Amino acid sequence: MGPVALDFVPVWTAVLALGVLLYVVLDGFDLGVGMLHGIARDPDERRLMMNSIAPIWDGNETWLVLGGVALLAAFPLAFAIVLPALYAPILTMLLALVFRGVAFEFRHRDAPDRSFWDWGFTFGSAVAAFSQGLMLGAFIQGFQTRGRLFAGGSFDFLTPFSVAVGVGLMFGYCLLGAGWLVLKTEGRLQDHARRWGLVSLLGVLAAIALVSVWTPLAHPGIAARWFSWPNVAFLAPVPLATGALALYAFAALRGRSEAGPFVAAVGLFVLSYLGLAISLYPYIVPHRITLWEAASSPSSQAFLAVGTLSLLPIILVYTAWSYWVFRGKVRADVGYHH
Repeated sequence: MGPVALDFVPVWTAVLALGVLLYVVLDGFDLGVGMLHGIARDPDERRLMMNSIAPIWDGNETWLVLGGVALLAAFPLAFAIVLPALYAPILTMLLALVFRGVAFEFRHRDAPDRSFWDWGFTFGSAVAAFSQGLMLGAFIQGFQTRGRLFAGGSFDFLTPFSVAVGVGLMFGYCLLGAGWLVLKTEGRLQDHARRWGLVSLLGVLAAIALVSVWTPLAHPGIAARWFSWPNVAFLAPVPLATGALALYAFAALRGRSEAGPFVAAVGLFVLSYLGLAISLYPYIVPHRITLWEAASSPSSQAFLAVGTLSLLPIILVYTAWSYWVFRGKVRADVGYHH
């Protein structure tokens, strides 16, 4: 018997899944704060909202880069199909993120045009969030392929379902943003954040319900996975936990809990993510190509894994450290670029 080759596909699947989840949660809350920033009318509240994300928002996009590179390096076939299918929303998202970053910096340096840059920050946040939702909706629906190539049109991603998921993800990011503001602020702004969170929660629950009903109806394989026996018994905790967490989020936003709304919002994202993983596994191009079919050669995956698994703990540590350093309530007199 020859040596047994290690299977790196599960390792890379975990790295990719972790990168995407951390990006969605961490950049999600600051995109949410960006969208809510457009609702706040008081200049002092807007400044506090900016100050709450100023020290950490740049680092949150690290995970977007990690997810993209992991997909290209470890699953090049999936990258070659997904990228052409989603060119338009990916490009729109990146331009929105760039414009949002420029607006964030310029609002502090160009006081006469601050209202323009404020709206730019809000608009960039909203467009980036909606674009990510379009991508997610199109991904869940699946892509037309011919052999190993994308065979659909440039605007196949744009369907009523993907638009609904886009709006749902905007509500989800607003819920994360509202939870973050409840955690980081106090007084009137915190009360406003609780109200924004309650409205966002209703939008999130509507989006979760839509995806939960649509996917089994559209794909019999997904219906069989969730509703056949004994799977239904094993998987029942996921929707039950989601319902319980939604009730907890509602109570935390209505009550006095400061960490509860943010924790509940993160929990809802994790459970929704888990639900999608259960529905789509083992496909990385839904309903077409599995993780193993899309994977690069074992030697390539092994070589890349050495560097990635060395760097990943460092990135996690510096991310955790930056959040620890800037813990506590944000104050009006301690701000960005003072």
